[in-house]
Amino acid sequence: MHPFRAAVEAGDHDAIEALLAEDVVFTSPVVFKPYPGKAMTAAILRGAARVFEGFHYVREINDGGGRDHAFVFKATVDGREVHGCDFLHVDEDGLIDELTVMVRPLSGAQALAAAMGVQFERITAEALGASTA
Repeated sequence: MHPFRAAVEAGDHDAIEALLAEDVVFTSPVVFKPYPGKAMTAAILRGAARVFEGFHYVREINDGGGRDHAFVFKATVDGREVHGCDFLHVDEDGLIDELTVMVRPLSGAQALAAAMGVQFERITAEALGASTA
């Protein structure tokens, strides 16, 4: 099991953050512009943990070189079923430098967008607090 999956399933946000490269880029399933940086990515992942209910991975797919990974998940958000996939790439140091999330169906993506929108002021404050610490 990949350390990212183990950390997410354990709800260990410190371990998740430790796996992120400083220059990681997070690509959201519901926002066009990617979010750069470790502090923002970690804050977004904490926010996602607050809105997903019953989150669990159902499959892990890894490339032969060990640098690209896909983790298929299921969860609910505000009563809407969400199926998704976390795609990550690790750099030469083994740290995550790209994290892209995709979700379906549209009703689940819309519920996720709304729930994360409610979280975004807190997410931004957490990221700014982390980057000034």
